[in-house]
Amino acid sequence: MPQHDAAPAGIIPAIVRTFVTGKNALLLLIFGLGLGMAALLLTPREEEPQIIVPMADILVQVPGASAAEVEKLVATPLERLLWQIDGVEHVYSISRRDSAMATVRFYVGENREDSLIKLHNTITKNKDMAPGIVTGWAVRPVEIDDVPIVSLTLYPEQAGAADSHTLRRMAEEMLNRIAAVEDVSSVTITGGEPRRVHVYPDPERLTGFSVSAQDVVTALSGADSSVTAGTLDKNNRTLTITADSFLRSAREVRGLVVGTDADRPVYLRDVATVHDGPAEPVSYTRIGFSDRTAQEEGMPHGSLPAVTLAVAKKKGTNAVSVAENVIREASSLQHDILPDGIGLRVTRNYGETASQKVNDLLASLGFAILTVVGLLMLTLGRREALVVAVSVPLSFALALFVNYMLGYTINRVTLFALILSLGLVVDDPITNVDNIQRHILARKKGPLAATLAGVQEVLPPVLMSTLAIIVSFTPMFFITGMMGPYMAPMAANVPLTVTFSTLAALTVVPWLSYLLLRHKAVPAGQQTPPATVRQKNSATSRQSGRADRASQLYRTIVSPFLDSKFMRKSMLAAIVILLAGSCSLALMRLVPLKMLPFDNKNEFQIVIDMPEGTSLEETDRVVRRYETYLRTVPEVSDFTTFTGTSSPMDFNGMVRHYYMRAEPHQADIRVNLAAKSRREQQSHTIVLRLRDDLQRIADASGADIKLVEVPPGPPVFSTITGEVYGSAEKTPEQLQQAARHVMEIMRREPGVTDIDSTMEAAATRVNFVTDRVKAALHGVETEDIARTLRIAAGGVIPANVHEPRERQPLPVVVQLPRESRSSVAALEAMPVPTAAAPDMPQGGIVPLGELGRFVQLPEDQPIYHKNLHRVVYVYGEMAGRAPGEAILDMNTALKKDPMPPGTRVDWAGEGEWEITLSVFRDLGLAFGAALGGIYILLVIQTGVFTLPLLIMSAIPLTLLGIMPGFWLLNLLFTGHAGGYADPVFFTATSMIGMIALGGIVIRNSLVLIEFIQEAIRQGMPLREAVLESGTTRLRPILLTATTTLLGAWPITLDPIFSGLAWALIFGLLASTVFSLVVVPVAFYALESRRMQTTETQTD
Repeated sequence: MPQHDAAPAGIIPAIVRTFVTGKNALLLLIFGLGLGMAALLLTPREEEPQIIVPMADILVQVPGASAAEVEKLVATPLERLLWQIDGVEHVYSISRRDSAMATVRFYVGENREDSLIKLHNTITKNKDMAPGIVTGWAVRPVEIDDVPIVSLTLYPEQAGAADSHTLRRMAEEMLNRIAAVEDVSSVTITGGEPRRVHVYPDPERLTGFSVSAQDVVTALSGADSSVTAGTLDKNNRTLTITADSFLRSAREVRGLVVGTDADRPVYLRDVATVHDGPAEPVSYTRIGFSDRTAQEEGMPHGSLPAVTLAVAKKKGTNAVSVAENVIREASSLQHDILPDGIGLRVTRNYGETASQKVNDLLASLGFAILTVVGLLMLTLGRREALVVAVSVPLSFALALFVNYMLGYTINRVTLFALILSLGLVVDDPITNVDNIQRHILARKKGPLAATLAGVQEVLPPVLMSTLAIIVSFTPMFFITGMMGPYMAPMAANVPLTVTFSTLAALTVVPWLSYLLLRHKAVPAGQQTPPATVRQKNSATSRQSGRADRASQLYRTIVSPFLDSKFMRKSMLAAIVILLAGSCSLALMRLVPLKMLPFDNKNEFQIVIDMPEGTSLEETDRVVRRYETYLRTVPEVSDFTTFTGTSSPMDFNGMVRHYYMRAEPHQADIRVNLAAKSRREQQSHTIVLRLRDDLQRIADASGADIKLVEVPPGPPVFSTITGEVYGSAEKTPEQLQQAARHVMEIMRREPGVTDIDSTMEAAATRVNFVTDRVKAALHGVETEDIARTLRIAAGGVIPANVHEPRERQPLPVVVQLPRESRSSVAALEAMPVPTAAAPDMPQGGIVPLGELGRFVQLPEDQPIYHKNLHRVVYVYGEMAGRAPGEAILDMNTALKKDPMPPGTRVDWAGEGEWEITLSVFRDLGLAFGAALGGIYILLVIQTGVFTLPLLIMSAIPLTLLGIMPGFWLLNLLFTGHAGGYADPVFFTATSMIGMIALGGIVIRNSLVLIEFIQEAIRQGMPLREAVLESGTTRLRPILLTATTTLLGAWPITLDPIFSGLAWALIFGLLASTVFSLVVVPVAFYALESRRMQTTETQTD
């Protein structure tokens, strides 16, 4: 074999030869791309990764008990039991008059089914510990799949075309059809009045016929009965015996006998009014459209009654396909069930937003790949660029398939991991193709031998850098809390992608490079290439000319540092000063820090709290003021308002328990914005702009509001959440006093808005005080008084009407009419049954007012616990400022104006500050662990302890680009909206960008030093070896940096991950310069000193 055809020996070259000379590479390419396409079609899609946080609410009924009594006898013992369950992270409780609610939250990632079984077993085996005042309890598990992905809102297209009750009846008909759609788990209806049979007793008529309300309830309860008694055998046949006495209609209810008077039956119609129709309104729900939407889409002006169907999907199913099927079925039902004049609007479609986000990111990924390939065509050549264009999709395809096998979904984090990986993935083929091309153009070996030699030369640093990237991202699996599963797709997909990139670099890249570049080599026995080859290589010659000019420039820049020790020391001093200055930018708050910025969503929420005791109608009047304002906002598409009830919950509302909001003084508004293409500002900027106007309406109405945006990551109670605790002897009132002090500090802090707390406004209750002597003289038990009051004021459901065509239960409600319930005199007139007496063997009746009196008392304040300690929560949101800065300043203010003795506030509990601290802590530890792992790998590779430190020195130097870059972004591009700043934050994703930079920097530095050492081994002087190796690696390093920059550019348009992109861009600009200048100069200084020491010892 001629010398120029000698191929390198070894296992790896043998493996590469197998793929280069055979069909294995082609089969791997086809098979890998096929797996990727299958994974892309089969993997469920969603916008965000699912975060599994097993939670459950335990609701306990304690009728008549005060909040303090409920706390001592029910909530505290229950908390102790729940706290003992393995895997529980937090236990919360709220003690109120008549009830308690405990919430148990397990650690993130705990198995949901196992957690609920442990909870059920704990409660079941301790049932005997429940005090006698407890009348019942219920356990309600809550999970992410309970969050509806689709909301369908029914409304009349013209005012007066249908009322809310009619809309509710239509929604009930649709519910059964939509619930049958595949992979739908639940369908709920919000708004409208369901059908009820109301029985309104008349106190005067009851008294006149000597019938009590309890007699009415007893008669109804006894009438609602049916039984299958057994069988009867007759004439060789078996017949079933039944007694069917169900109430079949409101007419039968009216004709029910409820007592006797003078030996004559008393019918229900004689003592009460029976009405079959809508229930009394306990909530109001409406839909409205902005003036712009009304004009462009022909929607009605003003707000209209509305009823919303909320649809949730089953666990693990594809949100996109489920949403599409639900909307398709709803459109069909609109023609089959809904009459003309009834509109159906999709007010939530998380399937569409997930699909749009995924499609946008796939388009960004494709654009980034095409841009990178275009750049490589200009710099390396068309054939060389084709190699990269084939290998990158193969790496992504195999990564997506493994992603599917691991059970991950295709979501924004998964796709951002792929976009982030683009710069890492193209590095392997660029390094290989560039080196293969260099060996082929050197014409010292044949095409096959040159290909194998080119791969073998860069193989050690390629493998080592791949391992370094895997080591860098593996610690991210150990991020704790809710951010752990949120970032898990990033931690998995980046190592997967670079691993498959390395696989492609050993298989497909050499095969395709050999196939496309072998024509540039000199045929065997020929000293100069033929004319055809020279013509084909003309483009390469032009590229070589440009490379020569770049090499001369590189030598001009680096040579002074090699020749002058003073220049090297000056460079070191400058680096130290610049590094200290860069780090100080964050300390001086010139670079604001935040966990994650707000996303650009198409929705936000206004949560309204009126003072406790406010009527439903008064709260609704305030809501209508907001509706009037929102119609004037051009970016608003539509809005749905919910007064006295909660809107369909989202993940944020699940954690904040917004789904429990059902009091007359509570309301919330779901605002849908126009599509992103139809508005100039992002959603967060719009909210900032509207904030002051919305707050003015709240101030004028005496309301507290919260502007709630969809959280960019794991949800929290509030952006700023202070937990006010006290020593054991502190009373709830003393804790509330301390909480008011904290709220005052928050009000004085700039940027802190939407300040609220778990304290309730002072309210009164009307309490009936029984005169026990009079009650005893009349033979009335206290229990009878309580039952009568319950029937009169609260209402009871003693029976149901069983109509054959009714799809929903039709309860019979016994209660005083609303106008009577508004009068104490009407309540006092309610007859109460008395015990039997000699002159009245069947007993009599006595007016309630004869047995006691009504007095007004202050309503109990709820008592909150967290992890067995009393707590008062104070809440706040941030506008135009980093939460961490505000918390640090408020802590400083509390030192000057301290809290009452024995009390304290903890900011790192349930707010964003806690997640921010834990995430930056975990990412910092992950970064440290990554550096340690990389150092160990480099020590193993190099066999020395000092050289790895030199190779890794470029990693912290990325801060020289990142921090000044973010400072410049804030200096030049910080916007303002509504008087609030809208800065660019350094976020957790920026930290991930720093971690990713470690792999790129290590690869560049390692390959460069490998080239320098190889040149020295071939006898080249140290100085020339440094310069020659630098010029050789100049193009691939610049190409890697440029392709990574181009790959990161689409991410800058995403609000969440733009921090990652800017960290990559600014960090690469700095690290590339330092990899090409600082690393070789530092290596020259160390190596020349080592050589001098060796020469001295030899002499």
